[in-house]
Order: sequence, then structure tokens, then C-alpha cells
Amino acid sequence: MGEFDIVIKNGSVVDGTGAKAKKVDIGIKDGKIIAIDDLKDSEANTTIDASDKVVCPGFIDTHSHSDLHVFAEPFISAKVRQGVTTEVIGQDGMSLAPIKDEYISSWKKAMAGLEGEYDVNWTWKSVDDYLRRLEELELGPNIAFLAPHGNIRLTAMGLDNRKPSQDELRLMEKILEQSLDEGAFGMSTGMIYPPCCYADIEEFIALGRVLNRRGAVFVTHQRSEADSILDSMDEILTIGRKSQCRIHFSHFKVAGKKNWSKLPKVMEKLDEANSEGMEVSFDQYPYVAGSTMLGVILPPWVHDGGTDKLLERLKDSEIREKIKQDIINGIPGWDNFIDFAGLDGIFVTFVKTKKNQDMVGKNLIEIGKARGKDPFEATFDLLLEEENVVGMVDFYGKEEHVVEIMKRKEHNVCTDGIMGAKPHPRLYGTFPRILGKYVREDKVLDLETAIYKMTGKPAGVLGLKNRGIIRQNYAADIVVFDPEKVIDTSSYVDPVQYPIGIEYVIVNGNILVNQGKPQPKKAGIVLRYEGR
Repeated sequence: MGEFDIVIKNGSVVDGTGAKAKKVDIGIKDGKIIAIDDLKDSEANTTIDASDKVVCPGFIDTHSHSDLHVFAEPFISAKVRQGVTTEVIGQDGMSLAPIKDEYISSWKKAMAGLEGEYDVNWTWKSVDDYLRRLEELELGPNIAFLAPHGNIRLTAMGLDNRKPSQDELRLMEKILEQSLDEGAFGMSTGMIYPPCCYADIEEFIALGRVLNRRGAVFVTHQRSEADSILDSMDEILTIGRKSQCRIHFSHFKVAGKKNWSKLPKVMEKLDEANSEGMEVSFDQYPYVAGSTMLGVILPPWVHDGGTDKLLERLKDSEIREKIKQDIINGIPGWDNFIDFAGLDGIFVTFVKTKKNQDMVGKNLIEIGKARGKDPFEATFDLLLEEENVVGMVDFYGKEEHVVEIMKRKEHNVCTDGIMGAKPHPRLYGTFPRILGKYVREDKVLDLETAIYKMTGKPAGVLGLKNRGIIRQNYAADIVVFDPEKVIDTSSYVDPVQYPIGIEYVIVNGNILVNQGKPQPKKAGIVLRYEGR
């Protein structure tokens, strides 16, 4: 047996702190980095020659939707093969735990557009129960979990659109405390998704105080990323000020051409928060389109009471007309995806049944033509027939904004990757796209800063212990890539394409990608919050 399990030699090591690259060798044993030195005379079971390659910490995806998919494919190849060694699930206020038996059926339907549908027996109730189930899997990457506000609210008071009683609010606080005790790294909210969208600012401030006491982070898909983004940011920053919790905005953007002029004021709000000493951060995927469930095109009132009630409403022709008029005319404070992306800028990425597979890849105008109907009616039909299990990609953005947001100090990289038949290309390409397009080609970021935004920065935001940096006694989560070749190959037309230039991916000392080829095995662990 060698002195080390693995030695990585001759590489240019970028350690994840933002410091300049160094030529140094890395020795790994028992899943940890135990030496960073000149190791040319050392013995190892496996030696990796990283000449002309960059060696860096494994990438941390701070916004992932693998909550259910991990049961079907624990290796999570779309992520591991782009260098992701830690997935952060439990996003947008919608995940698998905590949950009550009586709500499982309706909740599965509600979240299927984000997490998909998989044949998994939901045996868990608490966050701990769910994480223990994940620990039984042959995980590729590590998994970290955020307690979802929607699940917490659902467990305490159901799916109703109303303010909680004092007892219900205290119960929500208690459930959040328990979830943090069981390992959640913070709480996520999805303020455009029911039941999160039914909560007012006071509810979030109360839960933010729980987070503050534990040093955990408040992660938010804010109420608006479009027309009302300035008011929405004020709400989130007020939550941070009054509760004193740390704030992290999910998939930060300004959506819709008519809202692009608001970006300077958005940046001013971040500057003001920084000047006050607030801890504010955000993540971003480097594309001008987003992806979510198609059901978000429906006004909030249509979702009241859950998916079964939504489907009943879609069967009623008079209610359909009201839905259509609300979409056309808008509702103050509601992010109207059709308004800012257009019927021709929203494309279906997956459906539940074989019947409508021919709709995948089509935009809403094309769906109307294919069905010989008004595009609104054809879309409502699709949502009804598929029981609201329909994914979408929506084109909302501007490349100059992607770059400006990326350069902010609050920024870190995420995929927000949603599985599907024709998914958003970010699922397969985000991290190599940063390294290939935005570092090598466009020179938006230097290499060390980009890697910091993928590794050390997100580890600090979450409070991950002993990860995100190449340092002695830290976990051996490591990526080796070719800086001259690394690039994404996934596109909107052909998204299921792995990147090139990712040579090795190591998770807890286990090689999962070897000379560009995947070799699945149990490597990842479930990470649990231990305080920051």
C-alpha cells in the first residue's frame, strides 16, 4: 500500500480562496487532503499526472433539483460530469420533507413540475427521515439540504391561502428549528409557488429570526424577478434587517425586456445592503433563459387549495376565460411569465404522459397551431391533461446583464438544473460554460475568481465545513480540468450533452470521472449543518 491513496502531480492548483494558482502536488488518503507539497518521491496507489491542467476544489451547486431524481440515478451524472461534487437540494420552498401523510398525494402533484415524477415510496416524515433515506443510496456527489418553507407551512397549516394563527406560526418556527437540528443548512422559499406565495412578510421575519439564532441562511426565490422586482427586493432585505438573518437570493436576474432598465436600481439596493453591513449573497446560472414548471403561467388564485383544485378550475370554461384575461391584463405584484417571455418565448421541456410527447420542444404558439386552437386554450388543455406535470424554458434575459450580475462580489455559480426530456442546457453545462466562455473566451472573470465563485464562496454562504477549499485535512472533493479545452456542449436544441475538458472528478477521495469517463460508485455523503 502506498503512502497515499491518490497523488495529483504537476498540476496548477487553484485552491478556491481566490489566491493565485500554484504548481504543487496533492496527496489524498482516507477521503481527505493530507499533503500539499512537492510529492515527486512519494508512493501512491493511484497517481494522476495533471500537467497542463488546473486542479481545484469540487464545484458546489447551490441550487439543485435532484431531490427525487437522486433515487432514480444516485450518481447524478449531469452534475458529476461537469465537476459538481456537492448538490444543494430543498430549493424554492418545495421539496420532500417535512411532510404529513395526508398531504403527500397533493404535494407530489404540486412539486412534480420542479422535481419530476419518480416511483419512490415516500416513507419519511421529517428532514432526518428523508436524509437517512438518501444515506442509503450509492451517492455520486455529496448532498446538502435546505428546509423548504412550503413544506413547513404545509405541515403546520395545510395549503390554504390565509394568514397563520399564532399557534400555527409557532408550530412553523418549531418545525424549522427541528429541521435545522436534523441537518438543514437553512430555509428556502419559493414566493411565486403555493403555499409560499400565501405568506406575508411577518411570517418570513418570524422564521428568519429562527435562522438567525442558528446562523443559518434564508434562501429565496423572491416574489418578483420582473415588474415588481424593486418592491420584492425591499421585502427580502427588510426580512433580513428585521430578523438579522443572512440573505441569499436564488437565480438572481431581472426578467423581461420592459424591466431591463431596472438593473441599476437593483444593483443600488445590493450596494445599500452592503453599506449597512448586511450579509447578502446570490447565485446565478449563466444563461438568458430560465426553467421551471409551466403551471407558473397561471395566476396565484388558480393554485389556491393545491393541484386538485387547480385542475378543477381548468375544466371550467368561464374560469378559463378569467385566467386568460388575468394573464393578458396582469395582476399587480404577480410575476407574469407570458408577459415577460411571450407565448413564443416559453418552450415545453417535459410532460407526464406519452399522449403529449409531441409538445416537448414546442413553444406555446406552436402548441396552439399543432392543436388547432387558441394558444391559451391549447396550453390550458395541456396542463389539464398532464395534471400540471409540465416543465418549461422561458427566455427573459439579456447577455450584458448576465455578465454584470456575474461580476458582483455577492455572486456564486449555480445550475438550477431541472431534470426533463428536453431540459434547460444549464443542467449539463453551467460550470464548464463559466470556465470556457466567461473565463477563457470572454475574459469576464479571471480563473481564480471564477473558481472561488464555484467553491470557496458557496461553501462560506452555506456554512459547509472543511469543503470548498484545497487545504490540508479538508475533504478530497477535487476537479482536474483542461483550461484550454473545457466548455459546455449542451444547447437549447440539443441539451442532453456532456461538457468536454473535465478530466477527473473526485468526491471524498473516490474517483468518479477518470480521464473524462464516468465510473459510478458510492462516494458522496449527506452533509448536515453543524452551525457556521
